Amino acid sequence: MKKNPIIPYILIMAFGIGLIFFMSLDGADKKEEIAKGGEEPKTEEAAGEFDPEAFAASKCISCHGENLEGAFGPNLHGTGLSADEAKDILQNGKGSGMPGGLVPADNLDAMAKYIADLK
Repeated sequence: MKKNPIIPYILIMAFGIGLIFFMSLDGADKKEEIAKGGEEPKTEEAAGEFDPEAFAASKCISCHGENLEGAFGPNLHGTGLSADEAKDILQNGKGSGMPGGLVPADNLDAMAKYIADLK
């Protein structure tokens, strides 16, 4: 007797649909929590003291490279920028490649000092 090759696919599809149905029942009693968006996002203040190096590692390395020595964006070491100039660029952006507002306003001074001190 020859087995029908489509049977395993039908079983997998039926199992998947059943799984989706039963998982959706779990969320039915949590409508309010889902509507609120769940957990409140952590802010830098809630996480503790602002760490410019950790912030740069999470936000800046995608353009400026792993060691901030340049990749898609320019090298940030030895730029000769003062802390005020760096703060202005962080706040307002520069050209079409560097957007402004990536650093929270409360932490602009610490981040600008960090970038100005990179050697």
